[in-house]
Amino acid sequence: MSSRKKSRLQWFRMDLHLHTPASSDYQEPHLSYLDILRKAELRGVDIIAFTDHNTVGGYAAMLRDVERLTYLQGLGRAQPDEVKRLSEYRRLLDKILVLPGFEFTATFGFHVLGIFSPQTPIRHLEHILLSLNVPAHVLDEGSSEVGASSDVLTAYQMIDEAGGICIAAHANSSHGVAMKGFDFGGQTRIAYTQDRHLHALEVTDLGRRSRDTTERFFNGTKSGYTRRMRCIQGSDAHRLNSITDKSGKHVQYGVGDRVTEVLLAERSFEALREMFLGTDYSRTRPYSASLQPVDYIQTAREEGATLVQAFHESMTRHGGRLYAIIADVCAFANTNGGTIYVGVGTDPKKAPVGLTNPQEGIGQLQHEISRAITPKLDVEIDVQETQGKAIIRLQVPSGDERPYAIEDNKIYVRDEAETSLAVRDEIVSLVQQGLHIQQRAVEPAPAPVPIPPARPAQTPAPRLEPARPHSVAAPTGGVEIIDTEDRDGERYFTMRDLRNGNIVKNVTRSSARRLWHYAIKQAEGNAVRPDRVQWNADIGLWQKYQKNGETRYDLVQRADGKVRVYYGVTEAGMQGEWQQFLSPDDGE
Repeated sequence: MSSRKKSRLQWFRMDLHLHTPASSDYQEPHLSYLDILRKAELRGVDIIAFTDHNTVGGYAAMLRDVERLTYLQGLGRAQPDEVKRLSEYRRLLDKILVLPGFEFTATFGFHVLGIFSPQTPIRHLEHILLSLNVPAHVLDEGSSEVGASSDVLTAYQMIDEAGGICIAAHANSSHGVAMKGFDFGGQTRIAYTQDRHLHALEVTDLGRRSRDTTERFFNGTKSGYTRRMRCIQGSDAHRLNSITDKSGKHVQYGVGDRVTEVLLAERSFEALREMFLGTDYSRTRPYSASLQPVDYIQTAREEGATLVQAFHESMTRHGGRLYAIIADVCAFANTNGGTIYVGVGTDPKKAPVGLTNPQEGIGQLQHEISRAITPKLDVEIDVQETQGKAIIRLQVPSGDERPYAIEDNKIYVRDEAETSLAVRDEIVSLVQQGLHIQQRAVEPAPAPVPIPPARPAQTPAPRLEPARPHSVAAPTGGVEIIDTEDRDGERYFTMRDLRNGNIVKNVTRSSARRLWHYAIKQAEGNAVRPDRVQWNADIGLWQKYQKNGETRYDLVQRADGKVRVYYGVTEAGMQGEWQQFLSPDDGE
């Protein structure tokens, strides 16, 4: 159990994706490195990284310039303008943390950022690039074209194990591992975005309030994408100043035009990497000079209770409120992990209640979690503030020793916004998950997945999986009845929970939890009639209904000669082509 005081931390602005004249496609090749540093200072950026294409030539050139000027000054041979330049370098490098890095072009043209400590020797970084099959001449040219380089999983592992920060560059757009419309299999996409060596996704839609943002997709609630990914933004600047169109929209970004704020104990690479390796996602936020800092707790309230977050206005023993919090802790540990806010409700229009003595509350929660939950679970608890009110935040990890239980025999799991006691098949699944996690922890790391050599990055990439007819993936929310069986006058159902992928057998109408009960009731009393479905090709909308002010959808899909029905799908579970059936007033 741990609690952390935030008073020692402060916000810094960072732009970890800057090109320099060392990139062959840089648009202002005659600029000096001082020009870039001055621009970063002007934009108020505290931390930057030089990430040229497949080279560390830009950072190395800056170091050589500083070393040469220092050497001349030491000999007493520096000219007045050289003394002035060295003084300016020292002033700016004292004010701005400049990190070495590169933007590696992996197999199939995907781009990966590697950011390193200033103490890392240039030769070591060049060795990493050479080991990733970057041709030696590209180290001098700074080209994004590298031919048959290594795959992204190998790049992630090498960057991480070398002590670097590994970021998928512009992940949701061109050359990004999560870009839409790229024809490769779901399992490959999951591997490329959920790998343990990948520390963050750089995205171009950070801070937008729409239903299909990249950050929202990777928030830990989607089936298959259970590892929440930190999302940041960077300028990807190939010039000093931005270019905008007539409407003022950026066509190309300049230095410091897309900045992320980070909450650190100090402005250092070590503090930055520690933050990226952690799970406190409130320590990064998009920065805009024209906007107020994001109140991430209020943003969470607007999203409401989900698979990975819960809200409690109080924590009194009376009425079972304290127990409800502990049950949520147990459920999150058995599922995807999550965040619990105490002292604030889910209604974003209602002022937070707050807590009068949050430090005392932290002590009580630590004691109850330590006493009630087995095995031992390390939950980070701290005090946060929203709208002038102090609240408690609990950050619960996805547990490694499942199943976790309260008082040895009460095992809870999380389903969307609900915490429920696990049924028999879920407990069996939790035991299997725990054994798998522990086995994986003691086994040596597997070799990167072998992938066939790619064509050059500019050539359309081949499929990573065998070609097959186009099929829309099932929603990532709701439940599906996959089998029924009558035994001694009782009907038993086998349910597939699309929220977590679990298959649960022996469910009866009387034993089913809420959403399962709804699905069984609909299947028995309001069976789908294909002639009344709102079809679009092989997917369709059967009906929609309201639950607790939220619209839910019963969806259908024709596959393998059958009609599959997905009951109670929320807006968050409708991705890709399913979004065509959303009501206009859902989401932003």
